[in-house]
Amino acid sequence: MAVSPSFFAELKRRNVLRATVLYAGAVWALAQGISQLGPAVGFPDWSTRWFLLVAVVGLPFWIAFAWIFEFTPAGIRRESEIAHDDSIARRTGRKLDFAIIAVLAVAVILLLGNQLVWHKGLAQAPSALAPALAKIPQKSVAVLPFANESGKPDEQFFSDGLSEDLINALSQIAGLKVISRNSAFQFRDSRDDAKTIGEKLGVAHLLEGSVRRLGDEVRISAELVNADDGSALWSQHYDRPYQDLFALQDGITQAVAGALKTKLLTAPGAVVQSDRPPGGNLAAYTAYQRGMAYQALGTEAGYRQAIDAFSQATRLDPHYAVAYAQLSISWSFLGNAFLSDEAEIAQANARARGAVNTALALDPDASPAHQARKLQLLQVDMDWTGAEAEARRALELAPNDASAQYGLAGALATLGQNRRAVDLVRQALNSDPRHANWYNWLATYLAALGRPDEARQAANTAIALQPGAADVHYDLAVIEILRGDAKAALTVAQQEPPGPWHEIAVTLALQSGADRAAADAALKKLIAAHAGDSAFQIAEVYALRKDPDAVFQWLDRTWSNRDPGIQGLLYDPLILRYQHDPRFAAYCKKAGLPTTTDAVAME
Repeated sequence: MAVSPSFFAELKRRNVLRATVLYAGAVWALAQGISQLGPAVGFPDWSTRWFLLVAVVGLPFWIAFAWIFEFTPAGIRRESEIAHDDSIARRTGRKLDFAIIAVLAVAVILLLGNQLVWHKGLAQAPSALAPALAKIPQKSVAVLPFANESGKPDEQFFSDGLSEDLINALSQIAGLKVISRNSAFQFRDSRDDAKTIGEKLGVAHLLEGSVRRLGDEVRISAELVNADDGSALWSQHYDRPYQDLFALQDGITQAVAGALKTKLLTAPGAVVQSDRPPGGNLAAYTAYQRGMAYQALGTEAGYRQAIDAFSQATRLDPHYAVAYAQLSISWSFLGNAFLSDEAEIAQANARARGAVNTALALDPDASPAHQARKLQLLQVDMDWTGAEAEARRALELAPNDASAQYGLAGALATLGQNRRAVDLVRQALNSDPRHANWYNWLATYLAALGRPDEARQAANTAIALQPGAADVHYDLAVIEILRGDAKAALTVAQQEPPGPWHEIAVTLALQSGADRAAADAALKKLIAAHAGDSAFQIAEVYALRKDPDAVFQWLDRTWSNRDPGIQGLLYDPLILRYQHDPRFAAYCKKAGLPTTTDAVAME
């Protein structure tokens, strides 16, 4: 049925068309503003999407409003109540024209700023710009590693333990941002002033001090500093018997909380977490802190030393649940990241399972124990939904724990929920802003969502924080492939440290280049050397070569080998090229994975 020309004339007379254009322009401008400035002020990734959805729902109501009502000198009145000669719709239309021009001008400025300034600036200085954009909350603190003034290197673990305990205690306070050990301890013996450290960590206050242990006595000096000007808000010196250490730590925590005008309250549903041995054995506590220091190295040797230290802690106090949990985590990482012999891997996983079972039996409300269980379910049992449940429980028990936030991100990404994973990793980085590995995973999840420029920024930040780490250049090479820059991908891949990830990265990068002979030779070499431990990555290579039969052949091998790479299926843009192939759904069903994901496949 044709629409009467008089109807369009009436739409024009009542300024409905102009109002619609103004609405669309305003929505466009606001959406650009939210997408560009939202991350800087802490808006989640889905803010823009929900704003647009609300705007679409509101459009019919806006059109109806424009049809029914008219602006007059006496205010808003129904159009039916206004005599035709009294209408000022024409003058209102001219005002709307000016408003439309202004709104579109703002939208164009935001668009140009986004392309020419915002993205360019982020690309040039990804890690330096982030602290400047983030608003530092007044209720925020970083506990720097207390200086060891005992004159004995072995006492460093003792002083670090004091700092770690203060971090854990302050993290129980709702509404207080506390920087995690990993980032805070990077400023050990730093020559930066308080203001610079505060800006790099995103906090308004620093807690620093020194520890000297003399036989059975301990002397501790602590000072809470305003990071902006270096002034002291609170300071105290203590001389106490060594056996009173835990009571002394509690006193410092309460004093700091009082100076920051906060209360020692946990979030709803949370349980107070502690890394202290239940029996109060200080030797066990020192062994535990030694294990945490070795574990933080992230190397094979570090995990082996951590295992020895945590084992000592559990021998000294057999009821030390968190020591068993960390022992399990160290065995899991050693077995699945560094060992290649199948028997050794099986033994490592068995010991990890035994340790986490003991931890949960001793203290079912210990968040690290549920984080350890999540690793078992994810890496060994491939029980994806069970891993998610354990990760959620760990975060429920310790809502401010950055490791628990990061752990849930990984579980959700495995189930295809990459947007939520990005939100959680960013939350974790808020408390641990110098964690290179987490930036690397943020890059992976952003790339999965079809945001390669943001992913490249995150990957470059990871490399800047830890240039020699394994697989960070591999991940950046994949991002350059997604961006369509084969030359940059090969350059980056060649910078990956020697080892399997170097060979995988170079092989992938060559598939996007023009030298087919080199690409074929690299693939042949990769299969010969790593068919047993890199089946998933070989499937990725075949996905780049657009060979679906080979892709699913190697995916089947990943399942036969129980290759941990399977957990990346639903956030891998290369493999997802074939998500509409019937074999993909069949494989997901076999692996116990959902068939849907919010990731975007490579074109």
